[in-house]
Amino acid sequence: MSRTKLATYRMQKAKEIITEASDSLQHKHYGLSVTRSYYAMFTATKALLALKEMDSSKHAGVIALFNQHIVKADLFPKEIGKFLTRAKDLREEADYGDFVEITEHDARTQLERAQTFVTEAEKTLQHLISTETQ
Repeated sequence: MSRTKLATYRMQKAKEIITEASDSLQHKHYGLSVTRSYYAMFTATKALLALKEMDSSKHAGVIALFNQHIVKADLFPKEIGKFLTRAKDLREEADYGDFVEITEHDARTQLERAQTFVTEAEKTLQHLISTETQ
C-alpha cells in the first residue's frame, strides 16, 4: 500500500472516530467521548506520519515524532498541536484513573479540540500530498 493511500485511509478513520466521540457525548458517555476524541487526534497524527514513512509502537513515540517532524517543521500549528498531549493525559485519566469524574464540559472541550485538530491535520495532509505531486 502506498504511503499516500495509508495516510488518506487513516485520515478518513480519524473523521469516523470524531463521529463516535460526538455520539458518545450525546449519549452522556463522557469518558468514552474523551477517549474517542483522543483517538481521533492520534489517528490523524498517524496519517501525517504515514506520509513521512514514520511510526512508533507507543503513543508517546508517535507524539514525539509528530512534534519533531510535523510541528517543529512548521507544517502544523503549535497551539493546535498541543491539544494532542493534553488529550492523551485526559484519556489516560478517564481510562485508568481512580475516582476520576469526566464531566460533560471535559468531553465537549475535548471533542471541540479533536474536531479542530483533525480538520487542521486534514489540511496539512492535503498540502503535503499536493506538494509531493508537483
